Amino acid sequence: MRHRDEIETPRGPARVDTDLPAGTASTLLVLGHGAGGGVDAPDLLAVRDALVGAGLAVVRVTQPYRVAGRRAPAPAGQLDEAWTAVLSALRQRHPAITRWLVGGRSSGARVACRTAEAVGAAGIVALAFPLHPPGRPDRSRAAELATGLPTLVVNGDRDPFGAPDRAAGVEVVLRPGERHDLRRDPAGTADVVLGWLRTRGWVD
Repeated sequence: MRHRDEIETPRGPARVDTDLPAGTASTLLVLGHGAGGGVDAPDLLAVRDALVGAGLAVVRVTQPYRVAGRRAPAPAGQLDEAWTAVLSALRQRHPAITRWLVGGRSSGARVACRTAEAVGAAGIVALAFPLHPPGRPDRSRAAELATGLPTLVVNGDRDPFGAPDRAAGVEVVLRPGERHDLRRDPAGTADVVLGWLRTRGWVD
């Protein structure tokens, strides 16, 4: 089942695209988009299709600034505030879900990492995690991945934003020939995500 609506947040309405499997799901993955992009990015759609096909629920969240038609992202604190409000509302909507996972691509992955503990997530799926601004490896964002939660990072080996190193609880998979958009083989990226979830026993 596929459904789209909006959830009010302190930063304005967020758009929510919900995809539910044919059966009853116990695990739900909430995904956010990149700074200037949307939830219809090829990697996000491929992950959605693979996970829903495997019996998981997937929700893609469009931040309020994008719903309002702006491309420039809101400040980090506002992104986190809106995301947290959406997660709270989703928990009320889906009381039967017992395992909540969060993630997204690029900026969305950063938001998921920063708020994962606060929203009670069991794990994180970070696609195209932007380790640093292009050409600025001195400005590392690796600390955002230090959540203490099981985390999968899937990055391209040609990503100008770099890729983090494997760390405690953080598995890093580099996709050959991929850049920041992960557009060459979205299905392959989705297979990596599904495989990681299966190794953790999070696929029924």
